[in-house]
Amino acid sequence: WIRSMVRAAAKNFKGVLVVVDPNDYPALIAALDAGPTLAFRFDLMRKALAHTAAYDTAITRTLADVSLSEDEFVRAAPTDLSTIVSQSFEKIRDLRYGENPHQKAAWYAPSPSAKATGLGAASILQGKELSFTNLLDLDAAARIALEFDEPAAVVIKHTNPCGAAIGTSAADAYVRAREADSLSAFGGIVALNRTLDVAAAEAIVSTFIEAVIAPGVDEDARPILAKKTNMRVVVADFESLRSSGIEFRSILGAMLAQERDFVAEARALWTPDALPEGVKVVTRRQPTAEEWEALRFAWRA
Repeated sequence: WIRSMVRAAAKNFKGVLVVVDPNDYPALIAALDAGPTLAFRFDLMRKALAHTAAYDTAITRTLADVSLSEDEFVRAAPTDLSTIVSQSFEKIRDLRYGENPHQKAAWYAPSPSAKATGLGAASILQGKELSFTNLLDLDAAARIALEFDEPAAVVIKHTNPCGAAIGTSAADAYVRAREADSLSAFGGIVALNRTLDVAAAEAIVSTFIEAVIAPGVDEDARPILAKKTNMRVVVADFESLRSSGIEFRSILGAMLAQERDFVAEARALWTPDALPEGVKVVTRRQPTAEEWEALRFAWRA
């Protein structure tokens, strides 16, 4: 009945103020003091209808994964591909343009925002506005960094890694990744899978980097990063995205869905006595311990 009341209030927005978001309370109080404008009422109405639509979408999405078996409801596995896919997205912000200057672009997150993760719930600590291609590169960098449990760093240029490395710390991993191809790393996008500390910040600001993404930034590191005023610093929690899930990609007039790629077979150490199922060494000479480590790194990268 609450949904029905909200929809009824929205339909009568010219005479009713319908509020579904507590964040709108300050604006509501100010509007009541000044006299609510029709435009303000209209904005509240749109938000209310989006709220009820998201509720209906959540029910539809849930029921799409439920079947009836002998009078019992059975929920499909999280990785099963649904017969119906419905999702609401809310605009985070407009972007200056898309891949090219003549293309309009915007950045969206799942709605309601409580379900947003990764780049859908990221915080931008400093720097210029993120561009369409910046976000694609940040995504590409994070995807590789998340394959590693060890401290890891990745440098991306145009969605391709020009350097990726693990190390004893975030700073050590970043320097190794940068030095893999220091020329290409200039102006690159960096991802770390560890909190960005002072040592990592000092290493990053020692060259020109467009943007860096990490799960956190130490307070002591922020003044160091601030020296590069244009460098974008993004904080995002990707931990929930390490496990498998469903990803979508648009094609002309349709959409594709697949399970997220997850390199589970390389999570544990590789040794002659502990190889992933189905993997065997076919060369006469067995790999050395150092070669096993390099092979496992390459498999994940």
